[in-house]
Amino acid sequence: MNTPAQNTPAQNTPAQNTPAQNTPAHNAPVQNRTAAAALSILGYAVLIGLVDNFVRLIAQEGGLWQFHLMRTVMAAVIIGAAAVPLGLRLRPHRLWAVAARSLVHGAGILIYFGSLAFLSVAQAAAGLFTAPIFVLLLSRFVYGHALGPVRLIAVALGFAGVILVLQPGAQSEFGWRSLIPVIAGAFYALGNVATREWCARESAACLTLGFFIVLGIAGALGLAGTAFFAPQVPEGAAGFLLRGWVTPSLGLLWWVFVQAIGSMLAISFLVKGYQLAEASRVSIFEYMMLPISAGWSFVLWQQPLSTGAVVGIGMILGAGVMMVLRNR
Repeated sequence: MNTPAQNTPAQNTPAQNTPAQNTPAHNAPVQNRTAAAALSILGYAVLIGLVDNFVRLIAQEGGLWQFHLMRTVMAAVIIGAAAVPLGLRLRPHRLWAVAARSLVHGAGILIYFGSLAFLSVAQAAAGLFTAPIFVLLLSRFVYGHALGPVRLIAVALGFAGVILVLQPGAQSEFGWRSLIPVIAGAFYALGNVATREWCARESAACLTLGFFIVLGIAGALGLAGTAFFAPQVPEGAAGFLLRGWVTPSLGLLWWVFVQAIGSMLAISFLVKGYQLAEASRVSIFEYMMLPISAGWSFVLWQQPLSTGAVVGIGMILGAGVMMVLRNR
């Protein structure tokens, strides 16, 4: 029986300072609102699948490190300006938890964006979607959450679909480099588990700001490194990883601004989704980003899908349907 109190997130209830709410989230009986979490992740997938496609335009002129620094400055200004009129809570309840979550999530996204220098958004996202496997392992063996056979089968089916899309190996155009986003998947999974287990009482605005701050610091350090070592930088998108600071054109400023707005809203949806239900439940819905990213790539750049990719996307969607039916 779902009472109104049960349907209210723990961080929004009036009695925020009760002992039960001050205990770690994995020790308190927090209700899983799976349907609401799925809608949040859908909003994330639509937005991030769109704006990540614009990184290829940014890479033609700018570099990875300048992109992260500029995007953080823009996002911080927007969040700061919106904090008072929208009543956003930016101060963390537990600074160490927000900092740790931001570091691991930021590391995963840095690797993901780095792989966009030589992979398409759909390919990089496919590698990132090994994250649910790591989420399952962390949820089961670290936090002791029970995992039913349907959820295990759904994640296995989705992962097999990811392999069909990614097609790593010597026969691939990018060889084994296409597996680099799998490293991002491991960090990304830990960040997603941390959102629920460490940061259930934090606001989405606080976690979003922390995420951008970490990426901004990484961008500043990367720019310092490129200035010190002065590497040889290829032209165009090939120089995305090694390029240092360049005087930004209006076009570059515009696309970084679009990416900042879109990713800021998308990450807020992602954070809220992982606060509404256990990471092992929510992670399966992130598979929606892969077909959505491929769809945006086709609409924007007319990039077609191979037969194997279509089959893989079908398997991914099938895994999501299995999870929804199981939770019903």
